[in-house]
Order: sequence, then structure tokens, then C-alpha cells
Amino acid sequence: METEKEAAPGGARRAGAREWGGLVLLALPALVIAMDFSVLHLAVPHLSADLDPTSTQMLWIVDVYGFLIAGLLVPMGTVGDRIGRRRLLLAGAAAFGAASVLAAMATGPEMLIAARALLGVTGATLLPSTMSLITTMFTDPGQRRLAIAVWSGGFMAGGVVGPLVGGVLLEYFWWGSVFLPAVPVMAALIAFGPFLVPEYRSASAGRVDAPSIALAMAAILPAVYGIKETAKDGPGAVPLLALAAGALIGWVFVRRQRRLAEPLLDLRLFAAREFSASLGAQTAGLFALGAATFFTMQYLQMVIGLSPLAAGLWTVPGMLLGVVGNLLVPMLARRVPPGAVVTWAFAAAAGSLLLVAAAGTSGPALAVAGFTLLNLVINPAMVLTYDLILTSAPPERAGAAAGAAETGNELGVALGVAITGSIGTAVYRRMLAGDALPDGLPAEAAASARDTLGGAVAAAEGLSGASAERLLDAAREAFVQGMQLASVLLAVLLAAVAATTGVLLRRRPAAAAAQEGPEGVPSGREAALDR
Repeated sequence: METEKEAAPGGARRAGAREWGGLVLLALPALVIAMDFSVLHLAVPHLSADLDPTSTQMLWIVDVYGFLIAGLLVPMGTVGDRIGRRRLLLAGAAAFGAASVLAAMATGPEMLIAARALLGVTGATLLPSTMSLITTMFTDPGQRRLAIAVWSGGFMAGGVVGPLVGGVLLEYFWWGSVFLPAVPVMAALIAFGPFLVPEYRSASAGRVDAPSIALAMAAILPAVYGIKETAKDGPGAVPLLALAAGALIGWVFVRRQRRLAEPLLDLRLFAAREFSASLGAQTAGLFALGAATFFTMQYLQMVIGLSPLAAGLWTVPGMLLGVVGNLLVPMLARRVPPGAVVTWAFAAAAGSLLLVAAAGTSGPALAVAGFTLLNLVINPAMVLTYDLILTSAPPERAGAAAGAAETGNELGVALGVAITGSIGTAVYRRMLAGDALPDGLPAEAAASARDTLGGAVAAAEGLSGASAERLLDAAREAFVQGMQLASVLLAVLLAAVAATTGVLLRRRPAAAAAQEGPEGVPSGREAALDR
């Protein structure tokens, strides 16, 4: 039977046991996606040895998921608003589980890239559904902020559990096993979702514009290709043409959105300063965090020489402190203006990346310290920018706003890996040019060693002791040089974000959400269907 949710005077409704139970369930997709991200980085050395991907294929294996999910999150948010957010969530969970099995069974780089792409398409159904359901389940401003912190804690919990579970799986099973933990989690979501999560859909939701989806993907992919190839090999005719094509298609996409009565991406959302500044900050923060995770996982295993489990254990303190930072957000927001928290968090994050930039080949202390501090300070900023994004959008556009937020997140992570990974690869290749490699190395092994650090490690296995040591020393030093340059550039980026948010978000007072009244609360046009 369909019934309208009761609202307290002022538009807010206190959540009960069912909503809090549903929140735990909604945190599961966040946990799985974070696990998928962290364990994949942990598995890079193993799948490199087994599948022997090129450096370009490896970057696509890591980030094709993010690019596809980024291109589809906004339309999936609109689809959820239209057909029902719970319905889309449960269908997406089933498809995500199936795609995880396909990734686990991949027998070559191309098959793994395709499976990761399918994970991106199916993952795009999960994140906007969970976030928009939270805004409609938790209409009390204080409870909503706590719920967002708990949901964000699901990402952090996945970051903590992922390296541990992945490390154990990689110790005893093949690299593809790291994708399989998603299957039982998605099964639990499907089993309990109909009982704990209410159905919501918007009577005013727009239609999904298929040409806009095609234009968005056609703008993102060639632009990313051009950025990656330019960062890796310098400017060239093909990469520059790809960048120009991406920019042109992006311009066409924007023009189409302005003309449509029901756009895929409502550009009017960006007229709110808090929305655009918070979305930009969140994208930059995830850009840096994704890049730092990518480099740190490889550094600990292939430079320092740790096992997958040991490398995972070294990252656990940072993940746990990230959870602590998330849970401190409601208390901080009552005492300090959100803009100030975000600004100082980004300034501290810039400092943490300078610690990573100071790391060498002798030990993990500086890199781990920087990674730990980055997780501690960046996560509270992510929670607050989420809240600012959602509360600055009209209630009936909650799904679209959540989709835009998650698009920024996934695009930030994917671009962080793609761009900084390409910069690191460019430095690595330049460092190993000429006579940096030992004499007598077969041509095929030399080419593999110059392409990736994983290739150098594999090539060293066929050499004598002194030659292998010389090759590994040169390759590790080249990788660290690339990581150091990328970390300095990331620090500069986050310092610029700190300065920008200090100006654009300075006016909102502490605990503003407590005085917002019905901000973030579904309007009369939002149908709440209890089933």
C-alpha cells in the first residue's frame, strides 16, 4: 500500500529504527566500491605478472571504472528519481555482483578492462540511489548530517577492510579473487533492501535524454586519452586532436543542456556558489586521494618490498583515522563554520602530500605518515562538502544533485589516477632511458622494464644477482622520482583549493543546517512510497 510519509511541523521528520537500519544497508555499496578501489591497487603487481598489461592498459584497468561511472551517475540519478530509487538500487546490486564475477575470471587485459567498464556502468546505479535515499529518509538536518557521515564511513570502512581482505586473498588465491567479496555483500543488499529501505520517486523527475548521455561520454573519454598521452609522451598530434574533440563535444553537451526543458545535468545548480565550490573541492580532494592511494600501494610492495598483506596493514591506520575524522564532523559543524573546516582540511592535506614527496627508497615511514594524515584531514572535508551540495539543491532535484556529487567524486578519483599516473610513467621512462639498465638485458625484457615498475620486477627475476639488483635499484628510484613529482603537484593543487574555499565558503555559519528548516527535505512533489 502506498502512503505519504508523515512530516513534523517545519518539514522535518525524525528518523526511526527502520531508517537507521536502512542506513546500514545503504552503506554497503559504499563499502564495496571502496574495497574494489583499494584491493585493485593492491592487486596491481600480481595482475601485472599474470596478464602482462602495457602501462596504458594498466591505467585503463584502474580508471575505466571511474570514467564510466562518472559519465552515467547523473542520468542514473534521474532514472532513480523517475522509476524509484530503491528499484534502481536493487537492480544495480544484482548487475554489480555479476560484473564482479566476470572481472574475477578475466584471462587477459582486454577482458579485465571490459569487466571493469561493466562494473562502472552497474556501479553508476548504486551511488546516486544511496545518497538521494539518505536525503529523503533523514529529513532532520542534524540526523541527515550524521547519516551522511555514517554513509561516508562506509567508504572508509571499505578502505580499512579492503587491504586486509585483499592481502589475505592475494596470499592464498589468484589476483581475481579480490573482486569476489562484492558478491555476498550485494546479495545481502538484495535480500534485505525491500524490508529496510523505503521506495522513493519524484513526481517531477525529468526524462532521461539519451543524446546527452552519449555526448557526455564522448566528451570525457577522448579528453582523458589526450591528457594521459600528453602527460606520458608530451604533446603530439593525436593527443591534441583528442583534447580538442573532447572540448568541442563538451561545448555541444553544455549547449544542449541549456536548451532542454529537462536537462541531463541541470546547469542551474551551479548558480549556487556553495554547490559549485563544494563540488569543485570534493572533486579535487578525491583526485588527490585516488592518486595517493595508487602510488602508495605500488610503492609499499614494489619499492619497499612488502607482501600484499603487510602493505595493506601499513595503510590501515590512515583508513581508521579517516573513519574517526568522519565521525567528528557533526561535533565540528556545531562549533566551527563548515567553510573553515573545509579550508583548513585542504591546507593540511597539502602538507601531508609534501611528506609523501619526501619519501625515498629506504623505508616506508614518510610515505605512510603522509598517506595517514591525508586520510585523516580530507575525509571530514568530503562529508561537509557532500552536505553543502545536497542542501544547496532544490529538494525535488536531490537525485540529480547526488548524481552530480558522485560524478565529481568518481571523475576526481579516475582523473587523479590517470593524470598523475601518466606523469609518474613519463618520469619513470625518462629516468630509465639510455644506459640506466644493466648491459646484456634482452630487448624484450628491457622494453618491459622501461614501461612499468612491475615489468622491471619481472625482468629482474631472469637476471643474475648483481644485474638484477642494479635493474631494481634504477627502476625503484625512477618510480619514486615520479611519485615525488606527482605529490608536489598535488600539494600545489590542494593549497589552491584551500585558498579558493576560504573565499567562497566563508559566509555559512556553524550549525547552519540546524536553522535551515525544510532545506534538504522532500517537497510535496516527492512521493514516498512505503512497501
